[in-house]
Amino acid sequence: MKALWKIFRFILRDQRSAMLRGAALSLVVLAMGAALLGLSGWFITAAAAAGLAGAGAVFDVFRPSAMVRFLALGRAAARYGERMLTHDATLRALETLRARVLATYLAAPYPRMIRIRGAQALNRLTADIDALDGVSLRLVLPVMAGLFTLMLAFVVLWWLVTPAVAFWVAGGYVLAGIVVFGWMARISLPLSWRAEISAQAFRTRLIDLIAARRDLAVYGRLAAQKKHVQTAETRHEDIRRQLDRRERQTGALLAITGTIVTAGALGLGIMLVQSGQIGPAFAALGFFAALALAEPLAPVRRAVSDFGRMAVAARRIGSDLSEPAPLTTAPSHVPDQNPDQNGDLHITNLTLNRAGASVPIISSLSFTVSPGETLAVTGPSGRGKSTLLLAIAGLHPVATGHIRIADRPITDWAESDLRRYLTLLPQRSALMAGTVGDALQLAGPVDDAHLWRLLSAVQLDHIITQKGGLSAKIGSRGEGLSGGEARRLVLARALAKNPKILLLDEPTEGLDEATSVAVLRGIREVLPDAVIVIAAHKKPERSFADRILELK
Repeated sequence: MKALWKIFRFILRDQRSAMLRGAALSLVVLAMGAALLGLSGWFITAAAAAGLAGAGAVFDVFRPSAMVRFLALGRAAARYGERMLTHDATLRALETLRARVLATYLAAPYPRMIRIRGAQALNRLTADIDALDGVSLRLVLPVMAGLFTLMLAFVVLWWLVTPAVAFWVAGGYVLAGIVVFGWMARISLPLSWRAEISAQAFRTRLIDLIAARRDLAVYGRLAAQKKHVQTAETRHEDIRRQLDRRERQTGALLAITGTIVTAGALGLGIMLVQSGQIGPAFAALGFFAALALAEPLAPVRRAVSDFGRMAVAARRIGSDLSEPAPLTTAPSHVPDQNPDQNGDLHITNLTLNRAGASVPIISSLSFTVSPGETLAVTGPSGRGKSTLLLAIAGLHPVATGHIRIADRPITDWAESDLRRYLTLLPQRSALMAGTVGDALQLAGPVDDAHLWRLLSAVQLDHIITQKGGLSAKIGSRGEGLSGGEARRLVLARALAKNPKILLLDEPTEGLDEATSVAVLRGIREVLPDAVIVIAAHKKPERSFADRILELK
């Protein structure tokens, strides 16, 4: 519940005025509904009693009938306004929530960004945001409006009828609502959670089937993957049917509750009339008000089936809304230096821990790389080569020691200046669907002649020419290119930024020795004065470097 309340507070802060007006109109709708039915019952009974007593000629039918019309029309108008305000406010708040979550992801540490990218993470994020539209519309606002309506009905029934009827009607509905909701929520919560997991599994498998359909067909696995998709869909439908059954059971329990409370109000009214404590018209008012007050319990039925899904989504999105501490922040006073100038990369007594742990992976490391120099960082797998590059790029926290770029501590660099000055090419890089030119232009506006120069530097110019030039289409994740070609296209995009420091993590992986040598030479020709640091595994990368730093 704490996570759900956090999401509701966020929606309320973002759309406070619209939500408050919508909540007020929700209360007005329920109160008018109860008043309409109660007044109608009183009016009909009182008119009949006046007729039987021979006082029908002097009975005032105009003001009650006018009030009935006012309540009927006013309730319809209030319902329309409530729906417009609350739905519009919720959709706007969810739009803000999406932007807030994406902004949090953009500011997240690099290891977390690696974990959350991909179709499955996007699928989960989309499903979670969609689930949260019910927090205000189907859970918090209806429950709060229902409680306030029952409190108001309690006061009115105490005043116009008797305390006994007031306690029976309001207390019965509140107690029954709590019991039914609590009992059914405990049963439905795991089902709702499983339904959401199964829905995501179905979508993930379907995306995999569509994205990899060619490879699956080549290897004869298309039918098997299709069967996996159908199995996931069948499992999801089975769980949904169980949830629907629970929702119908909840509806039946609420209907029985309404019947018992209404019958009890009728019985109390008859006894009070027979004892002469109230008149028949006020007994009818209590009966019809009890009948109308079953409406505030109606949203409980839908909320029960979605409660588990909303709770899980709120817990995950709530954790995503926690602002991560940025690893590099803009200082309050930036030193008077030009971020475009050339400068050394200077590291002193650097200690780095593994992500999420306090175990050092690199200890007391010191070195300097000057402009125009290439340093190859070597060592066994797991010794921290990639972690060192991430730390230099400001994407991994420093345990102890200092990293200085252009004679300025990395913590003093504004994020935008650091990204313009330094470029990191990790082992895994993304390519989106589009043209080759589009992929390269993501680094910034560059003329076609320079793009061809970059493609030549990474030994891709002849290949791209054969594929149709800069307008050649590539698919998602570089579909249409081999692994080595996609890797070199991403490298060309990194060169297009013209960085002063270039950090490369196994840049020639998947290339033969001759192509690797040519690519490395091309990099230096494009960036003759840049500091280049390579996490090296292959012999050409080590041979190309001016110096080798081995991590032991």
